[in-house]
Amino acid sequence: VTALDFLAPYAKYKVWVKPGSEQSFLYGNHVLKSGLGRITESTAQYQGVVVYSMADVPLGFGVAAKSTQECRKVDPLAIVVFHQADVGEYVRNEDTLT
Repeated sequence: VTALDFLAPYAKYKVWVKPGSEQSFLYGNHVLKSGLGRITESTAQYQGVVVYSMADVPLGFGVAAKSTQECRKVDPLAIVVFHQADVGEYVRNEDTLT
């Protein structure tokens, strides 16, 4: 995920997470509706997205579990972004890397 800073500005679909959900995402968890700050308009379900903090810092990649329209009416505990990779992975897997 070292190229994230270079790829993120070119991403068509983006998701911003609230400050309280940043750490959860960086620990490898999915993004819940309650942690969703903003989402790019017209994001389709299962579309690849770049996950940002509310301060526009790219945090990682994910897959939209719900479309933008579905996100507006789902339960607060529903998963809206499936976690794929994040900038915290190196720290979590540091001892297993060679």
